[in-house]
Amino acid sequence: MATQISVRTDQLALLGKLLDSARQGRGRVALLSGPVASGKTALLTGFGDDALADGAVLLDCTGDPAESALPFALARKIFENAPLTASARAEATRLLDEARGEPDAHGQMLAMRKLVALLLDTAKEQPVVIAVDDVHASDPASLRFLLYLVRRIRHARVLVVLSEPARPGPEQRNLHAELAHLPHCTRLRLKLLSPAGTAELLEEYLPPAAATGLAFEFHNITGGSPLLLRGLIEDHLTATEAGESAPSVVRGEHYAQAVIDCLRRLGPEAPAVARGMAVLGGSGTPKFVAQLLDLPDKTVEKAAADLSRSGLLRQGVFRDARAATLVLEATPAGTVTRLRTRAAEMLYAYGCAAPEVARHLVAAGVPGAAWTVPVLQEAAEYALANGDMEFVQRALALAQESSDDDQLRASLRVKLAGVTWRADPAAVDVQVAQLLPSSEPEPDATAEQLSTSDLVVTVAYLAWSGRLDRATGLLDALEEHPGWSGGEERTALATARHWLAMLSPPLHLPDGIRTPAGAGDAIAGDADTAHRHTAWAVTAALSDQGRRSDAVSEATRVLQRYQLNDGFIQPLVFALWALVYAERLDLALPWCERLLTESADRHAPVWQALLLSVRAEIALRQGDLPAARRHAERALSRMSQKSWGLGSCLPLATLVQAHTGMGSYEEARILLGWALPKSFGQTLPGLHYRRARGRWNLAMGRYHVALEDFLGCGELMAEWGCDVPELVPWRLDAAETWLALGQADKARELAEEQLARSPEQLRGVTLRVLGSATGGQLGLRYLQEAAELLEDGDDRMQLALALAELGRAYRSLDDVNRARMLVRKAWHLAKASGAEPLYRQLIPGYADADAEPNAPGHEPTPQQDAASLTEAENRVALLAAHGHTNREIASKLYVTVSTVEQHLTRIYRKLNVKRRRDLPTKLSASDLQPKATPGPATGGPVAVLSTHAVGTGLYN
Repeated sequence: MATQISVRTDQLALLGKLLDSARQGRGRVALLSGPVASGKTALLTGFGDDALADGAVLLDCTGDPAESALPFALARKIFENAPLTASARAEATRLLDEARGEPDAHGQMLAMRKLVALLLDTAKEQPVVIAVDDVHASDPASLRFLLYLVRRIRHARVLVVLSEPARPGPEQRNLHAELAHLPHCTRLRLKLLSPAGTAELLEEYLPPAAATGLAFEFHNITGGSPLLLRGLIEDHLTATEAGESAPSVVRGEHYAQAVIDCLRRLGPEAPAVARGMAVLGGSGTPKFVAQLLDLPDKTVEKAAADLSRSGLLRQGVFRDARAATLVLEATPAGTVTRLRTRAAEMLYAYGCAAPEVARHLVAAGVPGAAWTVPVLQEAAEYALANGDMEFVQRALALAQESSDDDQLRASLRVKLAGVTWRADPAAVDVQVAQLLPSSEPEPDATAEQLSTSDLVVTVAYLAWSGRLDRATGLLDALEEHPGWSGGEERTALATARHWLAMLSPPLHLPDGIRTPAGAGDAIAGDADTAHRHTAWAVTAALSDQGRRSDAVSEATRVLQRYQLNDGFIQPLVFALWALVYAERLDLALPWCERLLTESADRHAPVWQALLLSVRAEIALRQGDLPAARRHAERALSRMSQKSWGLGSCLPLATLVQAHTGMGSYEEARILLGWALPKSFGQTLPGLHYRRARGRWNLAMGRYHVALEDFLGCGELMAEWGCDVPELVPWRLDAAETWLALGQADKARELAEEQLARSPEQLRGVTLRVLGSATGGQLGLRYLQEAAELLEDGDDRMQLALALAELGRAYRSLDDVNRARMLVRKAWHLAKASGAEPLYRQLIPGYADADAEPNAPGHEPTPQQDAASLTEAENRVALLAAHGHTNREIASKLYVTVSTVEQHLTRIYRKLNVKRRRDLPTKLSASDLQPKATPGPATGGPVAVLSTHAVGTGLYN
């Protein structure tokens, strides 16, 4: 593609005026200078074509560095193109041969005089244009001939146009000095194209709209260099012709060649200096580049100036990062590695920041001296904070290769595994495998390399992937190793076993670690300490010996003391689970939200997945099914099924229960088809999953299969010594299943057994099930107490179920008005919780099929008019009437819980009621009144509720 010269209209016009002057016998000289690839050749060629078309004689030639040692090589080219007679041409050849044979310049003068005369004779017939491109590359004799010529054309019909670079060499200085004193010499200095000139050039090849849209970016990349622009235009046209949807800039083969051509034209020093600057990047000052390349400062400064004038550099760095990459790609790999290594050493000696030094070490990719290890570690920490995970992994891997300390190498492997784990746990197996002995029972290499913290973290990674046997085997072997007989080592082994036993209780704990470490130990920042305290917190929360307060304080201490980091993410997450198991959702929720916010900026999808899993369980236990589904789906989407490992049981269980409660049975069935690690059945996460599967089976009417799941959970929990309903309320699940099978006695037996064991937080749920199984006046009392307890709790779903069954009990006693009011409140709660199967059954009038849903007189009339309530009291009463807890009302109205309680006391007095469930529903707004909807298509009744409603189930 020939570069258009229409953008050089001013220079063309000036050359045209000089030619007009020469036509009139006033000879002229034009010295055209400009940066490499600025369009000098294109301008010279275009002008020559115009002059030839206008009747002038064109004698054009180009200086060639390869001929610079041949006397009169350029002058011979001029005469070869001249329109001479045969005799004149023979004379010119003879004179050139004689001049070439003369030993000095003085002897050549006679021949020059005659040669110039031949050219001036030609100019008598027609104007002559002598155009010499790259005159700086001419041989010295030809330069002397040109000087001799231009001194004698002032009154001849001759125009001499010479082109040279912006910075000519010392050989051309005499030419400049001579020309500067000639009155008929004109200097034309070309600059790179302006943004407007760039747009004009683009319009020669692209549609106007495309040219206008690309002009700014093309100019920013090239600085207006016609050579580089031509490469970009060619690549853009090639992509367009190929039918590709070309992006704003295509840097392809033509652009790459243009960059290399530009360097080649700049001379021998420019490519080397360009390599140095490409290596150093922003640190590429002339001083540093000179030191890196072992070149004189002046040489580097001149080459850098040429690179800037050519459009490749701007303010000492490459305009286009791709151009810098192309320069290095064109350099032998060994040379680049040496330059990178040398740059790192030099910057380190100057005290530059670790990330800048490590950038070169990582790019070189070869193990370095001992000083490089801490530099790479520090740079990895910076990159970790900035989310550059690829650099972190490469830096840690190189630090590992560069270190000769076995324990440090092992620690770096663990760190590398942690970084890898935060993005893809499935990819950690390679790093973990390097830490483990290749054959049993010889853990010598592992024993010598692993620190105590490294051991615990490694075991945690193995447990996550479901390789519990592998982790246990490692600990068994290390316990027999003499290198692990010290107190610190034995504590680390016990901590690792405690962690395994926390996840899989069949892996029994050693006797010495059933009590927490001292307070001072909890302040330590090692990963093994964090794992130890977290494991104890979970164990205490699941203990049947009333250690819930200890679990809460220990879990809170872990959350307060340890920062979110690779080695601490699992302890922090399980500390949240300890709070959940301890029924302290009020603590677990803010901590979980805080950690989620922190993890959002840490480029750690795995961290977010784990935290979202906890957040989903909290929402589930609060009876907020849509939120539980949303958070669980987000958790599962953060990483692949393979990466989830053993942990997949937790969000899967939550999501299955949420789908079941919302009536999305097919979605739940698909989730139950996930492939799980073989060891999941013997783990705490596996219990969550098995319970969720049972709830789905119950909702689908598969009662005996559901009963098998629930009773199986009970057997495992009893065997493991963690038979607490906060983990899985298997007795209540089984009781509901027996009710569905019509076995009220068996249901009541299980509920009574659970009541004797239930903590205060679960008493309301237990009484609800017991009341449904008992019936009659006793059952009514159980349900009344259940409703009272659940009104002050967090779980709206459980309150909805209790109110619905209480309404059913009142209906059986012919108290239709009270039954209707309670069912309506249960409907609102079920609707707010997203429990579609439940709220579709709790339509107004369901408690009394013979009554009109909205007929007057079906609700108790308060003895004092509701108009006596203040505006604030009315708002509180409205929310309380629809089943919101005091804490929820306080949150919605932006007041304290104490204020809500005070308002309720006054409301009860004014309306002459004793409890919130007696509040009249006529306080509610009309738009909140439910409309009748059809009930579920399948499922038989269990008391007042179908099995689909029961499937939404017990979340506490």
